[in-house]
Amino acid sequence: MSENTRRELLRRIGAAVSLAVGAEFLPAQEAQHVHEAVAQDKATGPYKPKALTAHEYATLRRLADLIIPADEHSKGALEAGAADFIDFLCASSDEMRDIYTGGLAWLDDEMKRRYSGKDFLGAQPAQQTAMLDLIAWRKNESPELNPGIEFFTWARRMVADGYYTSPIGMKDLGYMGNSAMSQFSVPQEAVDYALKRSPFA
Repeated sequence: MSENTRRELLRRIGAAVSLAVGAEFLPAQEAQHVHEAVAQDKATGPYKPKALTAHEYATLRRLADLIIPADEHSKGALEAGAADFIDFLCASSDEMRDIYTGGLAWLDDEMKRRYSGKDFLGAQPAQQTAMLDLIAWRKNESPELNPGIEFFTWARRMVADGYYTSPIGMKDLGYMGNSAMSQFSVPQEAVDYALKRSPFA
């Protein structure tokens, strides 16, 4: 990538992410529709990326796995399909696709610069986490790292959204959905609290 192309790309990433990071993400109900559409797509075989290249998609999957890994309590973002969720959204938004293609290109370029020509996927796990540790914190802001920090802030939030709105993520939260109850009584502590705050008590 030429230096002029890289600079333009970084400028675009910074501008797009700065605008988008403050925006609200999909409401949970809308996110459910995305997960359902992805599940329908996967019913006939493994998910095939709609917006990202195979390399970008593989890199996003690795990022998702590092951001929310599986543990002894729950499966992680990789198993929850967070990367599929993000790619599916990118397919319907040129702006979002540009954020991811640009951010993932920045990540690969920065990894190559720091680690003898190895892109993010080609690097050792310790090198990958060292890079993410640099761009995960605003305290590390610098002209060199700012595009990566902005991108990773966005990507981390989207991975969390994709995870916690998935069936795996909801199970991890203990969310059981709306359910009928045979009876409901207000806890006495809540009644006491309300009465203490009432101007009529």
